[in-house]
Amino acid sequence: MRQLLDHECIALFQRGDREAFAELVRRYQNRVYRFLLRLTGCREEALELTQDTMLKAFRGLADWRPDATFATWLFRIANNAAMDRLRRRKVVEYVPIEEHMDFPDPGTGPEGELQRTQRYRALESALQRLPEDYRQVLLLREVEEFSYAEIGEALGLQVGTVKSRISRARQALLEMCKHNV
Repeated sequence: MRQLLDHECIALFQRGDREAFAELVRRYQNRVYRFLLRLTGCREEALELTQDTMLKAFRGLADWRPDATFATWLFRIANNAAMDRLRRRKVVEYVPIEEHMDFPDPGTGPEGELQRTQRYRALESALQRLPEDYRQVLLLREVEEFSYAEIGEALGLQVGTVKSRISRARQALLEMCKHNV
């Protein structure tokens, strides 16, 4: 089943093969969880929202039509669930990038390590101050590697709006990082 494309798994599921949906969950649950964790800032909430997203996908997949890719449809469900939760909380927080994540080493030795740590902290600080709508598009573009069209589908935005937000988000990050250095 791992060799099948998403739309082939969906077709099998629509014909009653429950294992096909389990394969889709295996493919996407970690990506959805990471996305939700960065939006909500809470591991328990992200886990709960991931489960809710998969349940909503399970219920809606019988009627799913390939107007969009499965990934963008799934991330739209996840994003909507997160935004509903955040609106109820009336708090939007960014989860800092974890220290143990792999990043390219800019240099060797203590001086290189110090520079890497300073850049890391400046980026983390800038991301924390970035508005929610900018964070959303950057996460989907840079972390999930969605195309502009896929981001638009996932967030319900026009491609021009996506491009504009990404451009503004990158510019805002650059400005914030310049002032932190």
